[in-house]
Amino acid sequence: MTRLVAIDWGTSSLRGALLDANGKVLEERSDARGILTVAEGGFLAVFETLFGDWMRLEGARCLISGMAGSKQGWVEAPYCACPAGRVEVGRRIIDIEAMPGARIAIVPGLRDEHAGVPDVMRGEEVQIFGAMSITGLDDGVFVLPGTHNKWATVKKGRVVGFRTYMTGEFYALLSQHSILARTLDAAAPLDEAAFLEGVTRSENGHGLLHNAFGARTLALFERMPKEELSSYLSGLLIGEELRTQSLQAVGEVVLIGSSALTQRYALALRATGTATRTLGAEATWAGLHALSGFLDIGRMPP
Repeated sequence: MTRLVAIDWGTSSLRGALLDANGKVLEERSDARGILTVAEGGFLAVFETLFGDWMRLEGARCLISGMAGSKQGWVEAPYCACPAGRVEVGRRIIDIEAMPGARIAIVPGLRDEHAGVPDVMRGEEVQIFGAMSITGLDDGVFVLPGTHNKWATVKKGRVVGFRTYMTGEFYALLSQHSILARTLDAAAPLDEAAFLEGVTRSENGHGLLHNAFGARTLALFERMPKEELSSYLSGLLIGEELRTQSLQAVGEVVLIGSSALTQRYALALRATGTATRTLGAEATWAGLHALSGFLDIGRMPP
């Protein structure tokens, strides 16, 4: 029986799943060896150490998504321009000539353009395809929270466009490397009330640069304890992100990502009256399984 070794290889970590012919997860593994930790020419050795036994199973094939296909990764898989669906992306999968007798390939990312400024994603496109497969949706808005959050619009099974927001990275910078780091506890658990207060405050029209300073003065005058301030700051940033969206025309948002992040987006979106549904790692495995059929057909040149 055919086995698919499904790999999501990111900047700071990687994870893999062994799938059967129907896409069922048989086993999962994860490791901290993201692409930035791999020395030049060392990708095959890391892959063999972590997944070599899976590849030696009869009929095993491998499909990799994420930053392993970037210029800094194993083999560059050039971006596929939007609008793009499974067919367009599947035809641009890149084969890796790495292990004798082994079939290993990398999924390209997606590229969009906003008034002459490019936007890109790697790995999230696979999660979107997986979410479509799981939910049966061919149209909708898909949000993927992370260091660089993605808002993607899907129509008739194709990603017609997306925008990236550096919300997660800005939170890390402000909470760890700005003056706010002295008055808040970045490791504190989510305080829903403080978070939603931040979401509401973001709508006051004064902008993030002013509202963020309020996180300092609330501590200065002891109006909010440091355990709540990190949630408040998170709410300000996510609220600012939501403020740029046209949510009135959105019936439901599909959130894909870790529970810690999707929980916050679900809270913020529901506060605006927007319904949500949430998916996790299963979207990645479903997306790679959905694309694996293109390993056996002819593909267009990159």
